[in-house]
Amino acid sequence: MSSSKDADPTLGYLTRKDTEVKLPRPTRVKNKTPAPIQITAEQILREARERQEAEIRPPKQKITDSTELGEYRLRKRKEFEDLIRRVRWNVSVWIKYAQWEESQKDFTRARSVWERALEVDYKNHTLWLKYAEVEMKNKFINHARNVWDRAVTLLPRVDQLWYKYIHMEEMLGNVAGARQVFERWMKWMPDQQGWLSYIKFELRYNEIERARGIFERFVLCHPRVGAWIRYAKFEMKNGEVPKARNVYERAVEKLADDEEAELLFVAFAEFEERCKEAERARCIYKFALDHIPKGRAEDLYRKFVAFEKQYGDREGIEDAIVGKRRFQYEDEVRKNPLNYDSWFDYIRLEESVGNKERTREVYERAIANVPPAEEKRYWQRYIYLWYV
Repeated sequence: MSSSKDADPTLGYLTRKDTEVKLPRPTRVKNKTPAPIQITAEQILREARERQEAEIRPPKQKITDSTELGEYRLRKRKEFEDLIRRVRWNVSVWIKYAQWEESQKDFTRARSVWERALEVDYKNHTLWLKYAEVEMKNKFINHARNVWDRAVTLLPRVDQLWYKYIHMEEMLGNVAGARQVFERWMKWMPDQQGWLSYIKFELRYNEIERARGIFERFVLCHPRVGAWIRYAKFEMKNGEVPKARNVYERAVEKLADDEEAELLFVAFAEFEERCKEAERARCIYKFALDHIPKGRAEDLYRKFVAFEKQYGDREGIEDAIVGKRRFQYEDEVRKNPLNYDSWFDYIRLEESVGNKERTREVYERAIANVPPAEEKRYWQRYIYLWYV
């Protein structure tokens, strides 16, 4: 038997030499210097964009008769219905469908789409907003009013629905209707901004007494310092100084122990200062300094000192400065009750004022802080308190 090397190619046999694949030799780069003209990535992208063919869009369909129009509408409705069956919970699909029906001036079908969408998700306030806007845009006022009425009944905590409803009535000149909507809203006790919007609404029509009545309900619904201050400023703006003072006094009775009481006392004192009642303002400042915890009265002390420098005599200024130093010592001993040097400074301050009762009180408070250990270095300063 002959070997494969001696096989005759005419008989269909291939030699190893015939089956070898010859690969091209790698070309050796002779010149490795950079090209004189460099091509950047931005240039490549720009040229690709310039050479890109224009987007091919289907030609616009020109409808010539009612038959073609009917076919077009039937086709579009089928597309929308198929899409809705697939993505029933997608609100944007419902909105596009209803707006398309609106563009075809078929408002009955558009309303049907909106109502079907609300059956799917009536808690989505965007649906209500879009629905009512379509009715208003096409001047179906009663339909829009019906939509707003249902919306605020089902979603009374969505403030935007109330604002839009009121805005529509006000733009129509229906002031009584807008006021009625406000009253419905206030029964739900909205946030402060809702009440203030109602007050501004009444002030736009110069209804001062109505605004005052709303303020009374406002401070009952939101008994906070900011609400009372707004009420007092409203009275002051209308020139009702006795009523503004009465508002401040009622606020102090209710909120003297509130966390924001400092702001109330400062506003009250500044009000009396503007009314040229310096003695009243001084009494307010002193009352506040006696009732507000020292840790929250820093700004109050600063304003009191500034007030005394402007309106007080030498004795009043000294009292204000002593009060400020007293505040600083109180803060120090509160942070570290075993800092006996601070207690000594505090005692010397009270002795310089000459108030024996207050000095005795500070002594009692100081000696109540017994050193925690029996080491001599802890007791040296403490024992000296008894000798002083």
